[in-house]
Amino acid sequence: MEKVIVSQLRSAEWYEGSDRNAYIHRAWMRRGLPDDALDSTKPQIAIANTASDLTPCNMHLNEVADSVKQGVWAAGGVPYNLPVVSLGETQVKPTAMLWRNMAAMAMEEMFRANPIDGIVLLGGCDKTIPALLMAAASVNLPAIVVPGGPMLTGHFRGEALGCGTDVWRLSEEVRAGTITNDQFQQSEQSTIRSKGHCNTMGTASTMAVVAEALGMSIPGFAGTPAPDARLLKMSHQTGGLIVEMVEQGRRPSDIMTKAAFLNAIVAVAAVGGSTNSVVHLLAIAGRLGVDLTLDDFDSAGAGVPVLANLQPSGAFLMDDLHRAGGVLALLSRIEDLLNPEPITVTGVPLVDYLGDQPVYDDTVILPRAAPLMDDAGIAVLRGNLAPQGAIIKPAAATKKLLQHVGPAVVFDSIEDMRARIDDPDLAVTADSVLVLRGCGPRGYPGMPEVGNMPLPRKLLEAGVRDMVRISDARMSGTAYGTVILHVAPEAAAGGPLGLVRTGDIITLDVENRSLNMDVSAEELRARSQSPASEAAYAQPVRGWERLYVDHVMQADTGADLDFLVGSSGDKVSRESH
Repeated sequence: MEKVIVSQLRSAEWYEGSDRNAYIHRAWMRRGLPDDALDSTKPQIAIANTASDLTPCNMHLNEVADSVKQGVWAAGGVPYNLPVVSLGETQVKPTAMLWRNMAAMAMEEMFRANPIDGIVLLGGCDKTIPALLMAAASVNLPAIVVPGGPMLTGHFRGEALGCGTDVWRLSEEVRAGTITNDQFQQSEQSTIRSKGHCNTMGTASTMAVVAEALGMSIPGFAGTPAPDARLLKMSHQTGGLIVEMVEQGRRPSDIMTKAAFLNAIVAVAAVGGSTNSVVHLLAIAGRLGVDLTLDDFDSAGAGVPVLANLQPSGAFLMDDLHRAGGVLALLSRIEDLLNPEPITVTGVPLVDYLGDQPVYDDTVILPRAAPLMDDAGIAVLRGNLAPQGAIIKPAAATKKLLQHVGPAVVFDSIEDMRARIDDPDLAVTADSVLVLRGCGPRGYPGMPEVGNMPLPRKLLEAGVRDMVRISDARMSGTAYGTVILHVAPEAAAGGPLGLVRTGDIITLDVENRSLNMDVSAEELRARSQSPASEAAYAQPVRGWERLYVDHVMQADTGADLDFLVGSSGDKVSRESH
């Protein structure tokens, strides 16, 4: 790629000149900086840092930021720590997804408002990388992702624990009576072994893979464990690279093209990645004006084998993937499925890094001829129950349930489900289809990770471990089961999910991509006169929740706010003093 050197740095609009405003901008920033730090030849680099003690997966990012700073200084730039909104997936209520768009909006405004020429995006926990990429896409300044990395594997009684996945599994075993609650509580001390995010192929790991497949991080970075010294080495390298990106004018819009998004979809399928990647990729694409649709996930992911034998779909964990050769080694086995044109932050196409990437353990990164599943990308379902689409992750489902017919058992809210799911008088069998509504973007609000509903206790005690479940919610990337998610339109937006009644026959046919209820159009019209309508859902009266409910779009377009779609660029038209 031909190098184009940028002649005028954006930060010069703040610092160059002899007038009062330039004086103020420079004087307040001196504070021990070298004399030439604010010269017009020195790229000013923000390190967008989501470190927070209340985002446990990101607690170590201040240390990572120090390595980035050293790399920026060494390359001739000037680094600045810029704390930004941080969302701890396991901590914030009612759901971190409620604030993904708020975090992205706040980040965008700070990136635009400050005298910076490039941005290093430090993320890890589920919503932090998506929010950072959404903001960077909107401002379109040179930007690069540093993924915080997964934690090391913890063990309990000699067995590896996948954080998240084994929480779901063990909690169901407690309810089934196969282990005691004391045993469950003892495992808590072993689950989180080190700094870093979830060690399964959950949403955090998936979004690191997405960033790399989009071209937005140094190739080979995704999946490097948080405690690994090589993470700090690559963070230092990233600090040097962002200075080069500024000098050459390489921006997110040059990297995250439609073809790059399709490559990311292929990568998600090959690693058995989280369903949450769908709403995040759609939202990021929307910020860039890239025409990415729900159908692209089905078509681009079709025929892609799952080669990562990782929980929740497989057996191993993220530090096993790194030991076996890492994400690049895995992608090298499906290179023919990737578009060769999209470039990375280095200016070099991603596929150029796949030529010499040996796999060191075929039980972790499976051979193309013996995949975990032959065709297991995200499947998009449509029908009279989901006219704008719903999704399922076949790799995490029970194969025999991918074609299923059964009667609905309907819950109108997460509270309703929790109150009745273990009622011994609940009319439910293993063939029933559990339906949960009121948990979409507007209805909750915020689209929580509750789609993987717990199974009724009486069925667990009888040995049942999976059922078809349908909702307008999301589920954790660490979760598993035959779970249909992101039903659009959601019930709170007038979708037909709000018209389902207990006893209605639901037909799921993943092979034919259909999801229907056996209810006539005439009956549905009659029910629509008195549905579980928008009025049934609590309407927030103030603050961010009010803004969110009024403007959030549906899951099939990424659940962004309608007025945030499209890029606004980096220009600031007025002086501050």
